[in-house]
Amino acid sequence: MTDVTTRTAKFAIGAVVRHRIYPFRGIVFDVDPVFDNTEEWWLAIPEDVRPRKDQPFYHLLAENAETEYVAYVSEQNLLPDTSGEALRHAGIAEMFERDATGGYRMRDRVRN
Repeated sequence: MTDVTTRTAKFAIGAVVRHRIYPFRGIVFDVDPVFDNTEEWWLAIPEDVRPRKDQPFYHLLAENAETEYVAYVSEQNLLPDTSGEALRHAGIAEMFERDATGGYRMRDRVRN
């Protein structure tokens, strides 16, 4: 029998986070319980900062001072962003709406 331990993701959909090392922040729009990208992608990360695969990985609508993009980041490299600064990523309005407390929640998806 294989021992499989499922970890609970630290950050929920709609959480605003920042990278522990690199100067970018974003909003979580999806979570993989463990690494679910290509081996090529993983090996392209320098070995001295390459994350473990056995942890949640987050899909972010990310931004830095220059641009907006989608990022795939390991839990070990994310911290809560408590700056309170608004995010500018163009994709946020399509996926999220702000609640009364300034937090983000997924927009209701109407299926036709």
